[in-house]
Amino acid sequence: MPISENRRHTPFLGLKGSALIVAAAVAMSLAPVSSVLAQTELLNVSYDPTRELYKDINAAFAEQWKAKTGETVTVRASHGGSGAQARTVIDGIPADVVTLGIPSDIDSISKLTKKIDPDWRNKQPNGALPYTSTVVFLVRKGNPKGIKDWGDLVKPDIKVITPNPKTSAGGRWNFLAAWGYAYEQNAKDAEKANAFVGQVYKNVPVLDTGARGSTVTFAQRGLGDVLPTWENEAFLVFDEFGRDKFDVVVPPSSIYAEPPVAIVDANVDKKGTRKQAEAYLQFLYSDKAQAIFAKHHYRPIKREAAKKEDLALLPEIKLFKIEDFQGSWDDIQKKNFDNGGLFDQLGKQGH
Repeated sequence: MPISENRRHTPFLGLKGSALIVAAAVAMSLAPVSSVLAQTELLNVSYDPTRELYKDINAAFAEQWKAKTGETVTVRASHGGSGAQARTVIDGIPADVVTLGIPSDIDSISKLTKKIDPDWRNKQPNGALPYTSTVVFLVRKGNPKGIKDWGDLVKPDIKVITPNPKTSAGGRWNFLAAWGYAYEQNAKDAEKANAFVGQVYKNVPVLDTGARGSTVTFAQRGLGDVLPTWENEAFLVFDEFGRDKFDVVVPPSSIYAEPPVAIVDANVDKKGTRKQAEAYLQFLYSDKAQAIFAKHHYRPIKREAAKKEDLALLPEIKLFKIEDFQGSWDDIQKKNFDNGGLFDQLGKQGH
């Protein structure tokens, strides 16, 4: 039923009053950010919700690099569902860096192509996490269904909008957040957690391929009662449509989401862009970039670099790490999202 559905909708949230096309092909989603007359060009292959973020990050890096070295660098960004984006790198797109939505996507590139150092997590500060995030709920104004916590998502009259975890990191974080909630609520009983996730997906009417597609489905197409989503996506809806149509509900606990970054070693060595690519990732940990992360409603690792008004919109909540419940990311991927994993099993059961 819903798990077998996999749709990509074309409306895309952009500037107020406009609807851009969600790119179906990677080439169509590449957007130059600084001067086209560049001496060096970098390609950042990223995930769906970071479109607005990296527009600002890339411009700030290009400006800083120009001032420091005199060299003009153009940074292009490709966006889509994180799993689908990882596949484009595996299939040969010449990414200099990947800034994806979940560690297992970078692991898959490393294992299948050897293009990324297997020890990529230790090549950058903070385990290659320049920022973190979590999952909150976007609901209709006034919260007419009274949604307060993950347990409300299994009520029979609730329609949940969430992307396909096969292709979307946001979809995987939502899946794992629901599982982790049920695991804690049921005295760490994995079978009960599995059953809870199955009940959630019974309430999912459509699965988009990426987090941005699900945002469009909920906000523009008006489907569903609740959108579990990255914090920044919830605020983007406010920016696009105003606060008179939607509310954000912060659950008492949620998942510690880890969107990592890595150099694509084989590509930068072939292209001769290692110096610039390494500087680009190092820039993500700078005070300037950290402030930009907070401005776009991601959780910076250097909170002192962010404006107080931006941090005020990122409340402290109880966060759990899925690794503490399920082990390594290899195990998490295999148990849940590889062929024959829990997500596929739920589909065969008719959820």
